[in-house]
Amino acid sequence: MSDQELIAQLRKELRQHNYNYYVLDQPIISDFEFDMKLKQLQDLELQYPQMQDLNSPTLRVGGAVTKNFKTVVHAHRMYSLDNSYSKSDLLDWEKRIKKLVDGPIAYTCELKYDGASISITYKDGMLFQALTRGDGTQGDDVTANVKTIKSVPLKLQGDYPDFFEIRGEIILPFEGFKSMNESRILDGEEPFKNPRNTASGSLKLQNSSEVAKRPLECLLYGIVGENTGIISQFDNLKKARSWGFKVPKEAQCLDCIDAVLKFIEYWDSARHDLPYEIDGIVIKVNNLHQQAELGFTAKAPRWAMAYKFKAEQVSTKLNYISYQVGRTGAITPVANLEPVALAGTVVKRASLHNADQIAKLDVRVGDTVFIEKGGEIIPKITAVDLSKRSNDSTTTLYISECPECQTPLTRKSGEAQHYCFNTLGCPPQIIGRIQHYISRKALDIEGLGGETVTLLVNASLIQNPADLYTLKIEDILPLDRMAQKSAENLILGIEASKQIPFERVLFGLGIRYVGETVAKTLAKHYKSISALSEATVDNLEAVDEIGIKIAESVYAFFRNDNSIRLVSRLYSYGLQLELSKAALANQTSILAGDRIVVSGVFEKVSRSELKKLIDANGGKVVSSISAKTTYLVAGANMGPSKRQKAEDLGIPILTEQSFLDKL
Repeated sequence: MSDQELIAQLRKELRQHNYNYYVLDQPIISDFEFDMKLKQLQDLELQYPQMQDLNSPTLRVGGAVTKNFKTVVHAHRMYSLDNSYSKSDLLDWEKRIKKLVDGPIAYTCELKYDGASISITYKDGMLFQALTRGDGTQGDDVTANVKTIKSVPLKLQGDYPDFFEIRGEIILPFEGFKSMNESRILDGEEPFKNPRNTASGSLKLQNSSEVAKRPLECLLYGIVGENTGIISQFDNLKKARSWGFKVPKEAQCLDCIDAVLKFIEYWDSARHDLPYEIDGIVIKVNNLHQQAELGFTAKAPRWAMAYKFKAEQVSTKLNYISYQVGRTGAITPVANLEPVALAGTVVKRASLHNADQIAKLDVRVGDTVFIEKGGEIIPKITAVDLSKRSNDSTTTLYISECPECQTPLTRKSGEAQHYCFNTLGCPPQIIGRIQHYISRKALDIEGLGGETVTLLVNASLIQNPADLYTLKIEDILPLDRMAQKSAENLILGIEASKQIPFERVLFGLGIRYVGETVAKTLAKHYKSISALSEATVDNLEAVDEIGIKIAESVYAFFRNDNSIRLVSRLYSYGLQLELSKAALANQTSILAGDRIVVSGVFEKVSRSELKKLIDANGGKVVSSISAKTTYLVAGANMGPSKRQKAEDLGIPILTEQSFLDKL
């Protein structure tokens, strides 16, 4: 056997041994034998550099150093999941989805792993790219670090598609977490707080050889891509397992919601015997065709629901209440607590939300309070232990003045929160609005973070987002920790933000109730800030998905002198305040006002492409047929009840080809 053939043979053997050990948990050779084979391969690869392979088993030890993680847009958005906490929540969800799809519904139930979400792309059977979830639209490229995780296959086996994404969770098993902390304590270092945060933080280490030392695992749960040939979620899991991925076998396909509830009940207790953390069960409609029929809301898939187990609860002392001022002037009371360990972290603070919540709980300084984590993420006070209340305790009086600028607070009728209306003179509001403007989903200005914004405001260099465009290098060099290169990069980042699309600039303005999705809707409908500024409340409310609160807020924003000055200055500095020519070129109004249901399997274009076409031509994709539906685009294997309902209501039914001809 030649050396080149031996290299290929060793790579094949080592991949199989990795799979046996880290995925199947069934090693067939000793660690010593594995290490000897790995050393032999390393020596041969040094001898024959022309035989380099970016997915060689020798690269599992890491070594790549990444100073800045490149941000990459996800080919398919990574949605979050809607949560449920009770049987009634799940039954309500089942009722909703049964109204939208035909036929019996089966469910795949999977354990909800508590780790860091990851999306890994494979090309021709080789690991191509790994991205963190990020904000769901874009994530950080952590490919070099993920390649060090032994349970992630670098090369696939079996009948895999040429190109696809697979989603999963990077986790740190209890045993590995324990041994890591034991080593850190011996070395005189602080132990890590919890497995989840440690796993997430590991993905962003700059040196991949450090990641390789951590016993991370990757548990996969979903394949994404066109033409995979897979028809159900449970088949997704089986296929992924056959290609070499570590897919836990606890998942089950169940044919009714009662069986789902029994599965949840079992794992609520049995989870404590698992080698890793879970915080609930994910229930997914099993049939992928039905998933496509159900589609997504702005935030989550309609076809999936996360059932969260009851949160751990602890008690601690409430030392004092402080008050935070948000960018809109909203005041949020915060309970400052005696530090207490809860669900793997030390909790020192918890939101009290508003005056009504304080009154409802009758929370007082000095009380012993019960704390739990909402969704096991955000700490909240659930009750007061009245048996431990001091006899001299006094009722909490909500503040009447802004804690930052001493402006009298106002509470509007029908609103839960108090507000400080000193918009231009209250420092946290000024800082908060600019921090929102530069945030990732808005202008995403490279080199400018929240701390730097605070420094700039405190130095009286900026008071609103438009002031950013007047900054010069010599202005910012005197700031704390601001070197020449950092100052240059900041100015370049601000200049580059002038190319950010209109809808993101609109979102960045921070108009109350105008989130990312609403900003896109308004930008697409009005096409320019000028047209939007002239819209009446009635005109705004007539836009699909724009309610009266949003309409009144947008109208008021463009009738405010400060807002008008801000927009005028941004326009003069060259910000994108209208849709680009390219965006306009891809839009028509052929389907303006049309509400279109898409159902079935399509041949010429994918379902997602079909929806994009409808959106680009002014139409709206809706999930269910009603008297307001303009027409139904029917593909193969469409459910008979949808067709029948369309016919009963006299809704026109178009084939895929007739719809494309219409465009």
